[in-house]
Amino acid sequence: MSHENLLYVYAVVPSDAAALEPLGSPPLTEGVVDGLRLVGHQGLTAVVRPVDSREFDEAPLRAHLEDLDWVAAVAGEHHTVVEAVGHRTTTVPLRLATVCRGEAGVRRLLDNGRHRLHEALERVAGHEEWGVKLYADPASPPPAPGPSASPPPAPDRTASTGRDFLRRRLESRKAREGDAVRASGTADGLHTLLSAHATGAVLHPPQQARLSHAPGRNVLNAAYLVPVGRRRAFLDAVPDRDTPFEGLRVVVTGPWVPYSFTQGGPEPTQGGPEATRTGPEPTPGGPEVAPGPGASR
Repeated sequence: MSHENLLYVYAVVPSDAAALEPLGSPPLTEGVVDGLRLVGHQGLTAVVRPVDSREFDEAPLRAHLEDLDWVAAVAGEHHTVVEAVGHRTTTVPLRLATVCRGEAGVRRLLDNGRHRLHEALERVAGHEEWGVKLYADPASPPPAPGPSASPPPAPDRTASTGRDFLRRRLESRKAREGDAVRASGTADGLHTLLSAHATGAVLHPPQQARLSHAPGRNVLNAAYLVPVGRRRAFLDAVPDRDTPFEGLRVVVTGPWVPYSFTQGGPEPTQGGPEATRTGPEPTPGGPEVAPGPGASR
């Protein structure tokens, strides 16, 4: 099979002239990805490019999706194209590695998802996505005594008993639980505050430290759909990122194409000569890829 028969679908945009004109001047392929083209159907236009069947046909694609380095490279390109399109017009990004057999397969994809795609485009028009995370940083160790500090008191020999050991463990656990409750309450309060400045909000699962490589425990991982005209008001409501907020560290990312608010796209079709195959969801807010589905921000 020639690679010309497979088309990778990055995103869907409206088909009206006002939406398509920005994609042509300058050409979308300049500085982005070679071979991009548009396929229109049912008032929708897909941004696609031909891909090699040796990588993207059903069997090799299934194998490649187990290779995190390959997935990361494809996700990076996917994100680059989606961001380039999203900076020019209203955009619904599709799942990572959405592949169709020719333009007929793309039109079938658009036809199957036309209602959800139109609704998603209407929902995100004039909006952008912002991500806000809160981290409870690990407790800092106590400062080392200076050269003039008094020597520490002699250890209390009675503290070595099993009863005192268990008491200290219980007190330490209660302190940690209290910190967790306070952090959760702070996260809930901030989420409520920021949601008032947004059209929509999504709470993603907390990021695991081994995937995010960020220090501390993630207690809020939220995305907000913000009207472009209210960007300033939203950002003014975000706590100062240079100052801990009630002991928590604030991380803000954006603006992004609204990945978190456009997941009502077409379902993958099953079987037939024009079958569509898809991989994991791209991570909202960037090309980072976690093992398996579910990119966040």
